[in-house]
Amino acid sequence: MTDIYLGLAANGERQHLLLSRANRHGLIAGATGTGKTVTLQGIAEQFSAAGVPVFLADVKGDLAGITMAGSKDFKHADKLESRAAELGITDYAYRDNPAVFWDLYGKQGHPIRTTISEMGPLLLARLLGLNETQEGVLTIAFKWADDNGLLLLDLEDLQQVLIACAERASELAAQYGNISKASVGTIQRQLLAFESQGAANFFGEPAFEINDFIRCDDTGKGVINVLAADTLMQSPKLYATFLLWLLSELFEALPEVGDVEKPKLVFFFDEAHLLFDDAPKALFDKVEQVVRLIRSKGVGVFFVTQNPIDIPEKIAGQLGNRVQHALRAFTPRDQKAIRAAAETFRINPDIDVEQVITELRVGEALVSTLDEDGAPGIVQRTLIAPPRSRLGPVTPKERAIIQSISPFDGKYDQAVDRESAAEVLAQKASDAAAAAQVVEEQGEETQRAQPRQSPSLWEKAGKAAFGAAAASAGTMVARKISGKKSSGSPLASAASAAAGSIGTALGGQLLGRFARGLLGGLLR
Repeated sequence: MTDIYLGLAANGERQHLLLSRANRHGLIAGATGTGKTVTLQGIAEQFSAAGVPVFLADVKGDLAGITMAGSKDFKHADKLESRAAELGITDYAYRDNPAVFWDLYGKQGHPIRTTISEMGPLLLARLLGLNETQEGVLTIAFKWADDNGLLLLDLEDLQQVLIACAERASELAAQYGNISKASVGTIQRQLLAFESQGAANFFGEPAFEINDFIRCDDTGKGVINVLAADTLMQSPKLYATFLLWLLSELFEALPEVGDVEKPKLVFFFDEAHLLFDDAPKALFDKVEQVVRLIRSKGVGVFFVTQNPIDIPEKIAGQLGNRVQHALRAFTPRDQKAIRAAAETFRINPDIDVEQVITELRVGEALVSTLDEDGAPGIVQRTLIAPPRSRLGPVTPKERAIIQSISPFDGKYDQAVDRESAAEVLAQKASDAAAAAQVVEEQGEETQRAQPRQSPSLWEKAGKAAFGAAAASAGTMVARKISGKKSSGSPLASAASAAAGSIGTALGGQLLGRFARGLLGGLLR
């Protein structure tokens, strides 16, 4: 399989999307009810059949049906079958697709989390819309936390570190630079607004491993990763944060491969305008940079939106494959969008694009894709091929069954709240207050004679090891009862946790990861 069949043009030409050009990105646009979601579904399931993993955001809840086979009993089955016949598809048959459900809130799929440290100060500052001074203060907070072995895992960790930096502003100025309490206050307000949109669900552990999106099943089909985004859409800033983080993670994690026979992964970002609405210029620049460069990593990005002018020009210029469904000319903005869409296509002398865009039926689109030389094809009025999976949502029972056979069952579902910056700073404050009280009541000598309030390095390591071993053993017992295999080991988990605790205490998160990797390798 070397291409994705899109449909049949009015002149009888077969319209297709070359797999070797799918990493040049694309756009699927059209007014509500014109068929762009069905087009997205049909393209995504063909990518899966070609062995290409897919990520898509299910913003209305109906794309989850891609996991189930269609049926003759479906209310629109007759339309799908008649369209297949009209297009000459002789082997049309319903089929399901391998899929995994994800959900930032953990209700309709596996939760996806990352840590504050992995997000980093630069990306976080851009998402929060901070100015240069505020970004500098945020960078100082990250640096101070690293220098003091304080893990930044969730929002509370960052909030407490900012408070600590503000309280120590004068003593930190010589080493790190000036820390304005006004800047800290602004950052805290932005973090609170971010938290109110549900960001606390996104930051924490266990952190998501990006390679879990790049999988094929045992038959060679690419796994379709479906993000339940119906609730997430109500928090547009968090949605934009997640999408940008995902692209950035892929860009950093994947090796350079250039142009390949087929993509390593394809993303479909529905309601793409939310990524750009009210976003600062720095964020535009970041998205443009990632979209422009991630092609060389073998990743294709398809933006799905109602209006093509929702996509900034610099980014729209990177989208080589286009499927344009009908637009309505009700307002001046609509008319501007029609003109803009028409100007992006390679001219077809037989088609008045501006006129045709307003006349397209449901399931029809103007299609232009890149040829083998990378040049855009002449735009053609095309009847789009129907998908073979279900059009519509899945039932709670069907979702639960799919979740139960997920390869990631138990990996991300339970949040882990280990000792990090917030807990360490709270304990230090408590120890300092207790010591001050003893000095005041009994004298300095009595205070010095008292045992250590906070546990020592090796006590922390032992406690972490015991907890990890117990959790690992419990997981293995549960999997044995359920008949699932487990690659876990209580001894390995204990050693890894102990090493992580030691490394964190000695030198922060980086050394903690190194120590865990070192001891983990010795136990293999």
